[in-house]
Amino acid sequence: MHALSCENLTKRFGDTVAVDGVSLTVAPGEAYGLLGPNGAGKSTAISMIVGLLPPDSGSVHIGQIDMGAEPLEAKKRIGYVPQEIALYPELSARENLRFFGRLYGLSGAALRGRIDEVLDLVGLTDRAKDKVSTYSGGMKRRVNIGAALLHSPDLLILDEPTVGVDPQSRDSILSGVEDLLASGEISLIYTSHYMEEVERLCDRMAIIDRGRVIAEGTKAELVARVGGDDKVAVTLDGDIDSARRRIESLPQVNGVSRVGDDSLLLTAQDGRSLLPVLLGALAGEAAITSFDVDEPDLEATFLHLTGNSLRD
Repeated sequence: MHALSCENLTKRFGDTVAVDGVSLTVAPGEAYGLLGPNGAGKSTAISMIVGLLPPDSGSVHIGQIDMGAEPLEAKKRIGYVPQEIALYPELSARENLRFFGRLYGLSGAALRGRIDEVLDLVGLTDRAKDKVSTYSGGMKRRVNIGAALLHSPDLLILDEPTVGVDPQSRDSILSGVEDLLASGEISLIYTSHYMEEVERLCDRMAIIDRGRVIAEGTKAELVARVGGDDKVAVTLDGDIDSARRRIESLPQVNGVSRVGDDSLLLTAQDGRSLLPVLLGALAGEAAITSFDVDEPDLEATFLHLTGNSLRD
């Protein structure tokens, strides 16, 4: 059973196809990232997943519950944090959480206890009685996340949760999400323009462009689709030319070029595993004084697959 299963989701606005046959699954306890340029269809897909927008065709299941047939039951299992802050600024954090908790059907001691747990989780217990209007952007984001967690959802959806926050607040939000995922009791869909956030949190990810999923997999699988070797910079103390000849003969190495008087630049499929091989090959010939690996990254893969031209 999947925490989320979407099949052939399609949505049109007039002549524009915003989402075009998107299918994806999220396993229980899995963190799944959605990446895509502006206007790619991510927000429209999210709106259909959470039941805010009906698909023209296709289906969404939260666990075994069909969003189309049983929308209220499906939504009870989702915690959704939209891009825009969805709080009442003149209410305190505790009052906001009490309001949203009641919408989820919580009341009495159970609600009070859950509010205390959530405030502790997002690190705002000491500011719980202050108006949200007095909060920083990062604090508002944390309360927003807390509101989505009150009812202990099976699936948490975070849509650009760190936009406009300072680095410290951003790290606090990410650390909090990591703690949630470590419990194994919640699944996550995470959208962001920050590649390093998706890499940090997500087990798998999909790249959406022009309404379609154009690539899906782990970071390693996506990078491998594009291809490209790791670049390994090695500084040596010894006979550089002899060392180069020895390294060129290694089956793990695809290319070697000299850089300066004492350095070589290597290309290899798995640069991090190369160091012990080099140490063995160069024994008695040269000593390695520095070793640095530059791997193909997710951002380069994203640009390769979607193109780097700006579009809205």
